[in-house]
Amino acid sequence: MVKEIIHDVNLLQIKAEDAVKEDIDGVAQDLLDTLQANSHRCIGMAANMIGIAKAIIAVDTQAEARAMAANAAQGAGMAGLAATAGNGEGLLLMLNPRYTKKSPRTYIVKEGCLSLSGERVAERHQWVEVIYRDMQWQKRKQRFAGLTAEIIQHEMDHLAGILI
Repeated sequence: MVKEIIHDVNLLQIKAEDAVKEDIDGVAQDLLDTLQANSHRCIGMAANMIGIAKAIIAVDTQAEARAMAANAAQGAGMAGLAATAGNGEGLLLMLNPRYTKKSPRTYIVKEGCLSLSGERVAERHQWVEVIYRDMQWQKRKQRFAGLTAEIIQHEMDHLAGILI
């Protein structure tokens, strides 16, 4: 079910509690539904953005590819083909994500957030390795780079009550 986006800074700063398997059919699915409904303006979400302080994030892993395709289309004079909204494919849900490794190299970036107005400067690692549980409650370990790594870091900041 699509949920309302939370803008209350006090609620967004609450640290997330660990998710449990029973959160998959409720909170986790609601988070995916809400991300997909906002795909025209959002590429990642944490559960506290829909008012639930649970360690669950959803990430659009295809955002980088769509952005590159849109830029190429605009450069080739095909602005009509430059829409970057996702269709629900490439959405990754992580329950209880934890970093296992981070690249030693970082970079500075300006990020926006659906829950907050404007952009803020953030320091991000070039890649991150994360252990998490998937929608089948299976443990996974994966390394992410590029925009996907940046989204994951932003959403994991939300879980820690850090606003960017």
